[in-house]
Amino acid sequence: MSTTSQKGFLSFLYDCFRWNMQGSLSFQIFRLLLFAAMAFGIYAYSYQARSGLEVTGMSNIVSWGFYISNFTFLVGVAAAAVMLILPAYMFHDPDFHRVVIIGEGVAVGALVMCLSFITVDLGGPLQAWHLIPGIGQFNFPTSILAWDVLVLNGYLLLNALVPMYILYCHYKGQKADERKYRPFVFLSIFWAFSIHMVTAFLYQGLPARPFWNNPLMGPRFLASAFAAGPSLIILVLAVVHNFTNYKLDKKVFHKLRLIIVISAIINLIMLFSEIFKEFYFPTHHSIAATYLFFGLEGHDALVPWIWTSISGNIIATLILAFNPGDNNPKVLLPACFLLFIAIWMEKGIGLIVPGLIPSPMGEVVDYLPTWVELGVTLGIFALGITVVTWLIHPALILEERYEKMRASKMD
Repeated sequence: MSTTSQKGFLSFLYDCFRWNMQGSLSFQIFRLLLFAAMAFGIYAYSYQARSGLEVTGMSNIVSWGFYISNFTFLVGVAAAAVMLILPAYMFHDPDFHRVVIIGEGVAVGALVMCLSFITVDLGGPLQAWHLIPGIGQFNFPTSILAWDVLVLNGYLLLNALVPMYILYCHYKGQKADERKYRPFVFLSIFWAFSIHMVTAFLYQGLPARPFWNNPLMGPRFLASAFAAGPSLIILVLAVVHNFTNYKLDKKVFHKLRLIIVISAIINLIMLFSEIFKEFYFPTHHSIAATYLFFGLEGHDALVPWIWTSISGNIIATLILAFNPGDNNPKVLLPACFLLFIAIWMEKGIGLIVPGLIPSPMGEVVDYLPTWVELGVTLGIFALGITVVTWLIHPALILEERYEKMRASKMD
C-alpha cells in the first residue's frame, strides 16, 4: 500500500472516530449508560472468574444456560443481514441499498455478542486457546464446533471488511468498484446461511438429546432468524429515521414487513409440526417437551415462559400479516418488538434448557439464571449496542455526504 493510500485510510479512521465523538446530549448520555452497563457486566464477570461457574445457575445437569441461549439467538440476528444484502447487492434494489450498511452494522454487533457469550461460557478467556489451530486441539474437520468457530469468525470479517471498503471509497468521493467486493458479497450470502445451519447442526447432531435431534432444527433456525432479525432491523431503522438526518423511504419498512411475515408463518408452521410430533403419540423421547410445555414432577419454571412466547409469536405474526395500521409505526414497531422478544424467549432458554432435562440418570431440575449471568448478559448486550452505534453513526454521516455530492454532480 502506498504512503498516500495509507494516509487516506488513516484519515478515514480518524474522521470516523471524530464523528463518533459528536452527537446530541441525549445520544451521549445513552452511550454513558451503555458504558455503565458494560462496567457492571465486567464486575459480574470478574466475580465469576474468581469464584468459577458455580456462581451461575448452571450445574452438571444444565451445563448450557443463559449464555448459550443468547448465543444461539444472536447467531440468527447476525444471519438476518442477508435479507438486506441479497436485494441490495444482487438485485440492486435502491431502497435496500440505502439501508444495507445499517443491517451489516447490526450483524457485526450481533457477532461480537455471540463471540463474547461463548468466551464467558468457557469460564475464562484463557480457555479459548484450545480453539486456535496449531496450538490447541481444533479437531477440524470432524468437530462441528470447529466449523462453527470458522463460520462465525469468517462472517464477522466479511460483514466488517466489505462495508468498510465501500465506505472508504465514498469517503474519497469515489464509487466502490463492484468487481472488487461483489465476490465477497456472494460469499457472505452463503456464509450467512452456514453460520445458522452449522449452529443448528451442533444441537441436531446429538442423538442422546432427542429434543434437539430433530430434522426441522436447521430450517426452523433459519425461519426464526429471518423473522427476528429483520424485526430488530426495522426497530433500528425507525430510530435512524426519527433521530438522524438520514431519512428512509416507507417502502423499506413495507418490504421488510413482508419478509418478516413470510418467515414468521413458516416458523410457526414448523413449531406446530414439532408439537404435533411430540404429543400426538408421546414416547419416552417426549419427556423434555413435556417438561417445557406442561412441567414434569412438579418442575414447571419454563411453562409460563414458553406459552408466553408462543402467544406473543402468534399475536405479532397476525398483526404484521393483516397490517391493520397500514405500516403505521404505532402498530408496526410494537408488533416487531413483540415478535423479536417472543422468538428470543422460545429460541433461547426455551430451546436450550429443555434439551438437557432430564439428565441421562433421569434427574429433573429447574434452571434460572443468577444475578451474575444477568449482569454479564447485560454487559454483553451493552457492548453489542455500543459496537452498532460506533459503526452506524459515522456510516450515516458518510453516506449522507456521498449522496449530496452525487446529487450536486448530477445537477
